[in-house]
Amino acid sequence: MTLRKPFSLPALVATMVALALVVATPPTKAQVAPEADENAGSGGEAPSGLPLPRFASLRSAQINMRSGPGTRYPVVWTFQKRGIPIEILAEYDNWRKIRDPEGSEGWVHRHMLSGERTFLTIGGPQILRSDPSVESRPLARLEPGVIGKLLTCPRATAYCRADVGGYLGWLARDAFWGLYRDETLD
Repeated sequence: MTLRKPFSLPALVATMVALALVVATPPTKAQVAPEADENAGSGGEAPSGLPLPRFASLRSAQINMRSGPGTRYPVVWTFQKRGIPIEILAEYDNWRKIRDPEGSEGWVHRHMLSGERTFLTIGGPQILRSDPSVESRPLARLEPGVIGKLLTCPRATAYCRADVGGYLGWLARDAFWGLYRDETLD
């Protein structure tokens, strides 16, 4: 009975070199994950022609947020309420990378988003006022987490005109999430 070596030294070395070349070769454009192409934080225009980042809102009451831009990526969260304000950070094809008011990030299809500007009250209770002044008559007391529509946010005021369940009034800019510090909304 003769014993054979399962591998010869030259064959083993050739296999190791080939494996090292495969592992060390950078991926081609087609192999790069979509996240590598995203334009998050660019502060410029996205493929849609709209600026990034920007605020928008959720179009329907049940929306899946995924870990990547496509249905092949797992759902990481399901939103259960229409109108929640979100920040669009990046775009990839028909998918938008978003951030919610709690800071969670993920991807949703563009058809699940609306350009309607909404807000979410933050901090303690907030007062919706009749005029853009702290001395004006209070119209409603808004608990944290109330969602409303932003109507206008003039440049020269610390207040935004808002609609909260049919109550029209003025809300301090620092009372909600859904607007950039120096942003105006006409």
